[in-house]
Amino acid sequence: MEKTDKPLLIKRYASRRLYNTETSDYVTLEDIAGLIRAGREVQIVDLKTGDDLTRQYLLQIIAEHESRGESVLPLTVLTDLVRAYTTEVQAIMPQFLAASFEMLREGPSKMFQNLARVPNPMATLPGFEALQRQQEAFLKSMMGGGWTAPPAAQPPAATPTEELDDIKKQLAELQAKLSRLGQ
Repeated sequence: MEKTDKPLLIKRYASRRLYNTETSDYVTLEDIAGLIRAGREVQIVDLKTGDDLTRQYLLQIIAEHESRGESVLPLTVLTDLVRAYTTEVQAIMPQFLAASFEMLREGPSKMFQNLARVPNPMATLPGFEALQRQQEAFLKSMMGGGWTAPPAAQPPAATPTEELDDIKKQLAELQAKLSRLGQ
């Protein structure tokens, strides 16, 4: 399929029928889903009012696939999306989801490089760690559970004494966190 920068214009008539302006024929939601899967951007507008209905129809396509058992979105993700509409997370959710899908398109190795990048300005937002865990679970479900993080560069092997010191340090940090939570 020819890829263009201009989205395919689909007009919705008063009868709710969808009209492909390039091929001059009527299309179904499944036809539109096929175009999108083939890499085509679409814009759906109401013929009478000119309102952009793209978001509404894309959500309908997703809902139909989910209702047929073609689940891509885990229940936890759907639940968190509903919660996002009523919390302060709503402000950052669009950027978060867009970045997640961009990483998904770029491939798993680039995705994990981006996830591990420090410093992350969003990391200072309340609840960011929970969002990051949800993002990782979402991406794992999107990839069918078949991805793994790329191996990190391994530091030279630590001596048993260094390992023990590191474990003690981690334990002390955990105890301090627990103490702060208990206060």
